[in-house]
Amino acid sequence: MTSTVLREFLELPYDALEEMNLATKQARLDRTPADQLREDRLKYLTDQKGIKAVTVCFTDLEGRLHMLDYDKKFLLKSLDNLTFDGSSVRGFSAQHESDLRLVIDWAAFYLLPSDIFGSGKALVFSQVMGRDGTPYSADLRARLKLFTEDLYEKQSLVCNVAPEIEGFLFKGRDAERYYFENGKFEYVSTGGYYHSLPGDALRLFIDTAAEVQRAMGFQNEKDHPEVAPSQFEMNFSYSEVLITADQVQLYKLLCRQVAAKYDMTASFLPKPVTGVNGNGMHTNMSFSKGGKNLYWDASGPEQLSETGWGAISNILQQADGLCLVLNPSVNAYRRLDPHYEAPNQIKASANDRGSMVRIPTGNERSKRIEVRSVAPDANPYMVFYSVMRAALEGKGGAMSVAQAREGARTLPDNIYTAIDDFRSSEFMADILGEDVLAKFADLKEASANRCPRALGSQIKVPEIQFHHEVTNQWLWNQF
Repeated sequence: MTSTVLREFLELPYDALEEMNLATKQARLDRTPADQLREDRLKYLTDQKGIKAVTVCFTDLEGRLHMLDYDKKFLLKSLDNLTFDGSSVRGFSAQHESDLRLVIDWAAFYLLPSDIFGSGKALVFSQVMGRDGTPYSADLRARLKLFTEDLYEKQSLVCNVAPEIEGFLFKGRDAERYYFENGKFEYVSTGGYYHSLPGDALRLFIDTAAEVQRAMGFQNEKDHPEVAPSQFEMNFSYSEVLITADQVQLYKLLCRQVAAKYDMTASFLPKPVTGVNGNGMHTNMSFSKGGKNLYWDASGPEQLSETGWGAISNILQQADGLCLVLNPSVNAYRRLDPHYEAPNQIKASANDRGSMVRIPTGNERSKRIEVRSVAPDANPYMVFYSVMRAALEGKGGAMSVAQAREGARTLPDNIYTAIDDFRSSEFMADILGEDVLAKFADLKEASANRCPRALGSQIKVPEIQFHHEVTNQWLWNQF
């Protein structure tokens, strides 16, 4: 092992990291030209001798975060030729068209806490390009980025999103991967909502992960144990939609890293344990123009503007087609259980937490709608893109406020119905394209076919083991 005395890789204090990452985030919000950001980042990497590697990230169609560590010197010389084999990524290219290329999005640049990610590393998100040099259709991050830029340039509209991402903390590393051997998860705490003492395992994890969040520029709001035993939630401030989607991926990554450090597993399965509340990713959304919140109306029903109610109407109209995007796994349909505050009713409400869309109390700055039926294992880029498009463009006829509040129907209670609804949705085909829609539906059906068709009351090993965030190549090949 190399002596640490011989290494001088970058290790910044958390307060310095926070300051630098917040400055990078502000540059994104200020819409600093891409060429200037590229020049600034390349100069920083060149001048900063303590950085040894850059982690380049992309997200596949199902929402898995992929990371490639490039030696810094190689990266600086090879920026125009960062290729990878797309056929090895589920949902990407076929073997005969496997070569894909990464183009770095220098706006989405992060310096990393060395005690969690290793010393001398920076992280940056990227866009996937096809062989012909055009954006790859299955890269939903690129599609979201392009759509939001176009929305701002043509209409001066900005979409703001704040997610509430719940997770479970289980004993042992890789508890999900070993589920097929153990058949159960072990809690690290049974305290429940707000009842975790300072210094216990769950609180130690939350405190550490919150510190990492803060250092990475998330702008934390609050964190706490959740309703179920060993469950957590750490909230951060709203931001523009692409920044928030990136932060969702980083949130899950840093939680998994911190948990592994303490010989535990952070799990974002929607319903990993029978008999307790599941995990959600409630998605709070609003649109603004010229700094004005378009969803606020002090005299409107629930102080929500006509534009806000129109967005709710559009989302509810597309609820069936959206359901698979919001709940993309067999396990996700266990969460849509009315006995556990399940947000499965296709309606809107200010108070009823069983409604698909809730209207939280807010003011001129914070008024928003909350789409509650989103699972934390969903692809955040696909979710935010689809819900945005639905809010702005949803088809199917206007729905009155009274109709939006009544809602007699519920979301599908199994993935097969959701796949059928997704495949038959003209709206989803229109915004995703027939090719991406078919690829995504086929992937979800392949996973579902490895699991019992009827959910039953007990969680089955295959719905965990063949989950898109858990499975590995070896186990898929054993089927």
